[in-house]
Amino acid sequence: AVYECLRGGLDFTKDDENVTSQAFMRWRDRFIFVAEAIYKSQAETGEIKGHYLNVTAGTSEEMLKRAEVAKDLGVPIIMHDYLTGGLTSNTSLAHYCRDNGLLLHIHRAMHAVIDRQRNHGIHFRVLAKALRLSGGD
Repeated sequence: AVYECLRGGLDFTKDDENVTSQAFMRWRDRFIFVAEAIYKSQAETGEIKGHYLNVTAGTSEEMLKRAEVAKDLGVPIIMHDYLTGGLTSNTSLAHYCRDNGLLLHIHRAMHAVIDRQRNHGIHFRVLAKALRLSGGD
């Protein structure tokens, strides 16, 4: 689907926030498949194309490993679900991206559980400020 979207005229596509590494779609296989789709669509259209690879994982170390694979494949945009992945992991990824020429897209998966409750929770402006303070743009 990534190739068809990029070839069909979209400039960017992204992983779904739920796509991390499941039995039917392992992260490394997906990263390679997406990189091939990007390069093929760029060659055919003459346009710059991109995809946001979701590097969110259970540990910061695993996220950094995935970010490095994305960099090695030449895919310059990664995505992190900062509420499920954690603010400290977000800071680590932000530093890694700055040091390695990658763009970090932040996704807010799970925010509605926290910020859409009238009687409890945290206002999204506070969550967004915490994200910015942890290195997210």
